Amino acid sequence: MKKTLLAVALLGGAAATTMNAQELMLQKPNFGSNWSIGLDGGVTTPLNNGPFFGNMRGAAGLHIQKQITPAFGVGAEGLWGVNTSSWGGVKSSTAFDSQYVGAYGVVNLFNLFSPYSASIGRVFDIEAQAGAGWGHDFYNKKSGVDDQNYFATKAGLNFNFHAGDRVTFSLKPSVMWNMTGTNLAPLGVSQTTAAYDSHRAAFNLLASVSVALGDGFSYVVPNYNLDEIAALNAEVNDLRGQLQDAAGAVAQMAQSNKNLQAQLSAAEKQKPEIVKTTNDFLSTVRYVNFAIGKYNVPADQMPNVAAVAVYLKNHPKATVQIKGYASQDGPLEVNERLANQRAESVKNLLINKYGISANRIQAEGQGIGHMFEEESWNRVAVCILDNNAPVSTSTSVTK
Repeated sequence: MKKTLLAVALLGGAAATTMNAQELMLQKPNFGSNWSIGLDGGVTTPLNNGPFFGNMRGAAGLHIQKQITPAFGVGAEGLWGVNTSSWGGVKSSTAFDSQYVGAYGVVNLFNLFSPYSASIGRVFDIEAQAGAGWGHDFYNKKSGVDDQNYFATKAGLNFNFHAGDRVTFSLKPSVMWNMTGTNLAPLGVSQTTAAYDSHRAAFNLLASVSVALGDGFSYVVPNYNLDEIAALNAEVNDLRGQLQDAAGAVAQMAQSNKNLQAQLSAAEKQKPEIVKTTNDFLSTVRYVNFAIGKYNVPADQMPNVAAVAVYLKNHPKATVQIKGYASQDGPLEVNERLANQRAESVKNLLINKYGISANRIQAEGQGIGHMFEEESWNRVAVCILDNNAPVSTSTSVTK
């Protein structure tokens, strides 16, 4: 399994190297990076409620913005219209006759529709901006008209000219709508409501200068070595060959287990046979193999456990010593624990499934095994049977 995962990882890495060798990689920014603050100045005028240029007056504002990705950003802004008497003939009693404070989002159209790598060193780009906030119109209370508060929405484009890494000059045309409506009855204007009415909209044309705060987006150019890639490909091919050899060994082991199971089934069907009395001491070994990282006895290994149980039942004075082992795959601490669990797993089967007395069984983990050249065969519990008494005159092999 470990070899399979390594081979897949190497293949994936080689494919990714071939596809992205010439691409720029965007590093993940932190919260303090990609902030900017700027000043706005220009003009504002009604969109469709009087002379466009005749009602035009100055406007000033400021904004702060956080770029989340090279394509998307968020910010907050404020905009104030300079006090004139051109709109409606009612002059405000303050320095300003309109105010807007709101939040917005921006989409960098260049970075949205072209690779991020192309944005490095870019001098010009365009953003689409949309937002919403609080609008306020100031009036002279002596005229009988109260100040107006309303919900406003705003949309526009930002034409950005990057003078350097830190400074950006922008031209910002936009339209702002009064979505709530106003009540200007003393001025002869009836109550209106939302719905993007051009008669309740203002056109803004602002020039802006922004200064970047914190670090900007950073890019890394991967530097791949073709000789290293070739060496990795050769290693992948070698691992493929090892996987094929391992698959053949597994198939051979499965066939061996199948043959053992068939022999056991045939032995269980035979009639009891008389065994000649002998005073020789009997010692034999059985192997119980395990899957990688597992300590439960697999189904195809149950015949080996059954063989040990049959022997112990037919030789009441016999004992068994179970030694658990693990392969070298994985951490040493895990393998030592697996070795002990494998020995205990066979012991528990003999006790719980076949009724063998616990005082006839000794189970202990031996850590990593080095008995077999095929590493997977070292994931094993070795059952050493020992009969210190003479074999009885007649022994029946029963299930």
